[in-house]
Amino acid sequence: MTSSTQQAAEICNTPARISMWAAALGVCLIVAVFATPMFWLMYGGYYTFFMFVSAVVAIPAGHLGRRRGKRLGGRDRGLALLGIVTGWLLILCSLLLVLAYAGVLAGLAFLADSAS
Repeated sequence: MTSSTQQAAEICNTPARISMWAAALGVCLIVAVFATPMFWLMYGGYYTFFMFVSAVVAIPAGHLGRRRGKRLGGRDRGLALLGIVTGWLLILCSLLLVLAYAGVLAGLAFLADSAS
C-alpha cells in the first residue's frame, strides 16, 4: 500500500458510516411500509423486526463513530449523530407499529365477538 492509501484508510470513520447505512436501511423500511400497505398487512412483522434490528445496529455504531470522530478531529461526527437520532426514531416507529398490530388484532377480536 502506498502512503496516501494508508493515510486514507486511517482517516475513514467506519462506525459512523455503518451507523448511517443502518439508519438509511431502517428509513427505507418505513417508506416500504407506507408504499406497500398490502405487503405491510401480510408481512408487517418482518418489516418491523428488520426496522428494529437496523436501529439496534445504528445506535451503538453511531456512538462508536462519535467517539472515533473526536479522535480524528471531528471527522464524520455529524454523520454518526444522524445515525444515532435516526436509530432512536426507528425504535419509536417500530414500537408504534407493534401497537398498531395489537390494535388491529384487538379490533378484529371485538368485531368477531360482537358479530356472534
